[in-house]
Amino acid sequence: MRYASTRDPSHTATLSEALARGIAPDGGLYVPVEFPRLAADDFAGKATLTEVATRFLEPFFAGDALAPDLHAIVADAFDFPVPLVELEGGGSGRDVAVLELFHGPTAAFKDVGARFLAASFARLPRQAGRPLSILVATSGDTGGAVAAAFHARPQIEVIVLYPKGLVSPRQEQQLTCWGGNVRSLTVRGTFDDCQGLVKAAFADASLRQARELSSANSINVGRLLPQATYYAQASLATWRRTGKKANFIVPSGNLGNVLAAVWAKQVGLPIGELVLGFNVNRAVPDYLASGEWRPRPSIATLASAMDVGNPSNMERLVNLHPVWTELKHSVSAEVVTDAELSARIKTDRARYGRTWCPHTAIAAETYARLSAAAAAAGPWILVSTAHPAKFPETIEPLIGATLEVPPALARLLSLPRQASEIPATLAALKAALA
Repeated sequence: MRYASTRDPSHTATLSEALARGIAPDGGLYVPVEFPRLAADDFAGKATLTEVATRFLEPFFAGDALAPDLHAIVADAFDFPVPLVELEGGGSGRDVAVLELFHGPTAAFKDVGARFLAASFARLPRQAGRPLSILVATSGDTGGAVAAAFHARPQIEVIVLYPKGLVSPRQEQQLTCWGGNVRSLTVRGTFDDCQGLVKAAFADASLRQARELSSANSINVGRLLPQATYYAQASLATWRRTGKKANFIVPSGNLGNVLAAVWAKQVGLPIGELVLGFNVNRAVPDYLASGEWRPRPSIATLASAMDVGNPSNMERLVNLHPVWTELKHSVSAEVVTDAELSARIKTDRARYGRTWCPHTAIAAETYARLSAAAAAAGPWILVSTAHPAKFPETIEPLIGATLEVPPALARLLSLPRQASEIPATLAALKAALA
């Protein structure tokens, strides 16, 4: 299996090379040259996430130096549950479940990809005495997950860039509590500015000469491949139970999570509709409606991890579906305001006894908007991306109760913060890295 740049398909790389580089030399993103084909029968006797993930990823690792380590990488990364939980209550009688992706060490779905990437990097051969620098831009959850996954790993340093004042206090704590080989930079700008700095760093010849650079954002193919495996497992479990394809509703920002679902469907897993839920950063919904791509500055919302005005993975989506009408038939999208997601948190707390994080609330609101016929046709799976305890300032006033904090998150909240502030310029980033 080889991987090609979205901008120049003649430039290809092995999986190990694509992981290490993060981004292609021409600025494009790596995608499989050709997707393998797998059917439900190819997963016979495999039900756990580690079993499904290993089978799913085998063709993507084929021929690579990391192929013999695949089983160990999966075992290292997927050491927490990813349950598919039936959504009961409300008397709906519909087939709907919640894919809970928040049981990892930082209580967000980013733990899946970050831990897999760290386990892979730990097994990549590197030049002796030259540490690897991982640059990661975050709108909230990615940076904390990457920091946790790479913390204390030898010969690797992590530089986390996050927008000042635009993440929740608990998210910021998770971004800045590490020390050691993790450095946190709060950027005077938006997430798009942080993402732009990472891309500019990769394009800077002097930086690349001075240090070995890679990325742990979803621009790195090593983040997307493991995320596709939980869609594979959930769709297989649904197929075996019902004989029907699973339809997913995915909260979306930088599009890495839904792209993983698109890739799983492209491989041949039993996946039906893919519905994207957005906050008011609506570049993608507007593109699906008009065919005109107009990225714009991001807008701050309660669902802060999705505050992305120019999502990087749009490049991969368009690469797979270059014709607008093709992409429009592949996915659909809804836009949810802060007022609507807040109302949904209160409504579903009363109806289902479930408390959503702001991002999951967007998926729940999107589900509530389905027509009666579409909802009843099921099965539907809501993708729950973060634990609500990460957002007490938003959620506790809505539900009138104090949220219980998971033990792993509670430990991180007790650690001291360490961060430096910089303007959103490449010069400032280079000075901070000097």
